[in-house]
This record gives sequence, structure tokens and C-alpha cells, in this order.
Amino acid sequence: MKFLFLLFFSFLLFIAGQGQAQDLPENIVITNKKKKTRVRAKKDGKLLINVSPRDIQKFRADGYIRYSDFGAKGNGKTDDIDAIASTHAVANQHGLAVKADEEATYYIGGKDRTAIIRTDTDFGMAEFIIDDTNVENRNVSVFMVSSSQQPFHLEGVASLRRNQEKIDVSLPGTCIVTVTDSTVRRYIRYGLNQNNGSPQTDIFVVDKNGQVDTDAPIIWDFNQITEIMALPVDEKTLTITGGRFTTIANQAESRYTYYSRNIAIRRSNVLVDGLEHRISGEGEHGAPYGGFLNIRDCAYVTVQNTVLTGHKTYRTIGAAGKPVSMGSYDLSVNRALNVSFINCRQTNDIDDRTYWGILGSNYCKNLLYDNCTFSRFDAHMGVANATIRNSTLGHMGINAIGTGTLTIENSTIRGRSLVNLRSDYGSTWQGEFNIRDCTFVPHGGRPGNVSLISGSYSGQHDFGYTCYMPEKIIIENLHIDDSNPPENYQGPAIFTDFNPDMTDSSYQEKFPYVKTEKVILQNVTTESGMDVRLSDNLYMFNNVEVIAREK
Repeated sequence: MKFLFLLFFSFLLFIAGQGQAQDLPENIVITNKKKKTRVRAKKDGKLLINVSPRDIQKFRADGYIRYSDFGAKGNGKTDDIDAIASTHAVANQHGLAVKADEEATYYIGGKDRTAIIRTDTDFGMAEFIIDDTNVENRNVSVFMVSSSQQPFHLEGVASLRRNQEKIDVSLPGTCIVTVTDSTVRRYIRYGLNQNNGSPQTDIFVVDKNGQVDTDAPIIWDFNQITEIMALPVDEKTLTITGGRFTTIANQAESRYTYYSRNIAIRRSNVLVDGLEHRISGEGEHGAPYGGFLNIRDCAYVTVQNTVLTGHKTYRTIGAAGKPVSMGSYDLSVNRALNVSFINCRQTNDIDDRTYWGILGSNYCKNLLYDNCTFSRFDAHMGVANATIRNSTLGHMGINAIGTGTLTIENSTIRGRSLVNLRSDYGSTWQGEFNIRDCTFVPHGGRPGNVSLISGSYSGQHDFGYTCYMPEKIIIENLHIDDSNPPENYQGPAIFTDFNPDMTDSSYQEKFPYVKTEKVILQNVTTESGMDVRLSDNLYMFNNVEVIAREK
């Protein structure tokens, strides 16, 4: 009877393994033969993993698998990526958590291999050394947090309207919807990194009845749709904790050949807690990085209690044929909704200009910094709604274009301006700014003229959309530390001179700029004692209503 039970149990394990085999990456094969658990890598890169039935029984009883169970040495010298990837593959197949071995140091070389994470993972206090000095494929992530759900084409939706609240679809559950109209170009970039723009795209959340989450609204009209996809949202939160990661930086030529040797998050409802990432070995040249935490095509992601590092800034020749500094990021967020960074900081000085700003983002909605100390907040190709609170931002400050409401509260901003509207994308914000209980230290305390809202707009370039300044700006309880003014300082301006050529009605904009209607100031004080003024360009902003309220 005992023999029959074991035989039946082994059969069930075999069937379970076979039933989930379709979820395995193409380069991984798992068997459950009555041999020792082992991992073998073939010359073509395929991983052959055998897991003995006895070990499967043990893993299930424990509820987790360790990297050492699949041969990871953790000695800081042996390349452990095959063992790490194998551990996650088996854990994914059986729905088990993964734990790093205590006091281990895992060396990860340049092999073209990604560990797929689909279960809770505790990196603990383990060290991970990611060596980028000799990489087979710079575009491959080291870890990828992915969903077992599969995206599918959404049928029957021919058009969409801005702020539309419902679409006529029936879904298996709440889904992220991404939509594209490739016949329309947006974000036609201007300047040293000029380009021809990108296809109009949007991302939003829809429930099973087609109801759109209006906190992350549809921001474009789609008169036609060339592609529309839906990805079911995982309901259970996947948690990643701990980990002490060090990247040995690449020594490649300084060109726009971005490295993606990172933790990529491609699943909704993810919590990253207590991770640390540092960088070593940056030299006189190197290729930029696309974010050690790279969050894309997902929603409801929180990164908390996490330490990151700014990358050294390298220069190359840009699209306009002139030298340009390359953006290099430890945080990258693209086509993602409701992403929060809470109680996070960076290892290097947030005012050190030799390091690039730590965040880059595109096509996002509802981004949050709360209790963060970072060199920069940045929204390249638009953000719909962003909040910065209880935070300190360094030399690159707040850079944004987008829509909705930008809220800044109880924070210290040490950039060149309080908010910079990115000129390469039209210095546009279609919505409002709410700024309260903040301190502004212009230029990080270095001498320089002071403006609260900066940007540049000539009116001669087509960005692919009408460009707006915030319709209303509310600034309450702001202290401006202008204690180190330049010569002939006239006091802080609300707006920088967005267009020095626009001094009278003879200047004609081919693409008119929609100016701010109202600025409300309450309890705005300066260290210098000088009053806040409108702008150096009084003509450009002559129709702005400025209301100074009493306390």
C-alpha cells in the first residue's frame, strides 16, 4: 500500500509539472526523474533541470526553495545565474516562494540569462554582484517579475475619447488596456535629442464591465485604433524583500546603447521592500543604464524602504550632431499606473552634478514620491497626475510635462527652479499645480537668478499636440532660500522668460502656447526679503492674474 501511495504521489507530481510546462520559458526544460536534483546548461543556452520527487516533497513541506537547492555556490566567484534562474523556474511551477541563502554572495556574470520571478522572493541580507564588464546581451534583464496571465487583443473597440468613462467590452476581470494609433505622432522632441515623435499611445485600467478607472483617465482622443491589448491584473500582491545588489559598471563606448541588466517589473500588484543597489567600477567612459528597477506595462507597484544609486553622467553626440549628456537611470517607469516610491533614498549626494538624475518616466499616471531623498523627479513623455510629498529633491529637481494635477507638499526642492516644464517636449502641463508647505533652495544654494516655474517655448515647433501652461497654480506657505543671490538680483520670478523673442505683438507663434490664467500666492516668503515678481518677460505673461492672499 505504501508503495502504491508513493507511486500515485509521484504520478500527481509528474502531471502537475506537465500541466504547467507551457508557462516555462522556451530555454528551460524541467523533469521529475528519480535522480538527483541538478541543473545542466547546454551549449545553446537551454537549461535542463531535474527535480527529484523527494526534493519536490521537501520544498512543498517547507513552502519555499533556496538557491543552494539548485547548486548556487554563493561564494562571490562562481557564476550562479543558472542556479538562480532554475530555482525560480521550479518555484514558479509549484507556486513556492524563493529565499536567498543567508550570508551568501551570488556572482552573476554576463551570460544571456533571465531569472523569471512569479512568486514571493526574499533576497534577505544576501549580496548579489552583477558584473557588466563582459555582457553577452545588454538588453536582457537579470531578473524579471512577470505575470502568468497572458495579454490578448481586445476586439470591438474602434475609437476612444479623452476622459471616456466606459468602453463597450466584457472582460474576465480587471485589466490594463494599452492602445495605440500609429497614424498619429506625439512627443515630437525638440533640441539636441530631437526625433520624429512616437505613435499616440495610452494605458488605463478597466474593470470586467468595461468601466474605466477615472483616477487614471484616458488622455487622448483615438479616432482610430491600430492596436489595443488587454492584460489581466493579478489580484494577489507579489512581494520582493531585501537584497544587497552591486553592479560592476560596463566599460562600453559612451553611446546610446542602454544596458538593461536589472530587475524588470512587468506584473501588476508588486511590492519591493528593503532592496539596496550600489554601483562600482564607473570609469572615464561607459554606456548608460535603463533603470535597475525598470517598471513597465503594469499597475499598482510600490517600492519602499529602498536604497538606490545615481549613475555617472557620460557624454556622446546627440541626434542634432552636437555633444549631449546621456540620461542614465536607476529608476525607470514606462507605461505604468499607480506607482509609488515610499521612504527611499540614493547613496550619492543629490546635489552632485557628476551623477545623472535617478528617475526617468514615460506614459505614466499617478506617480508618487513620499518621504524620498532623490536627485530628480522626471516625466519625459507625459505623466497624468503626480504627487511629491515629505521629500527632498536635489540638483535636477522636478522636471515634468503632462496633464492633471501636480501636487508638491511638505518638501524641499534644490533644483534650478521649483518646477521645470521640459522644453524638449513643449513645456506643457494641461491641468493645475498645487504647491504647499515647501522650501525652495534655488541652485542648491549656489548663486543664480531665481524662478519658480521654468521652461522654454518658441511657438515655432510642432510637438504633436497643443502646448499648455498650468491653467491654475496655487502656492501656499513657500519659503524661498535666496540667501546667495547674484549681482543685480531683482527677486524671485514666478515665471522664467519662456521666450525672450516675444516682447510685443509683432511676434507670431505658429503653434500658440496656452498661458496660465491664474496664480494664487499665500504666505510666500524669501530669505532675501525681496518680493516675488511675475517675470522678466512681462509682455508674455501680461494676462496672468496673480492673487496674493493674506495668511
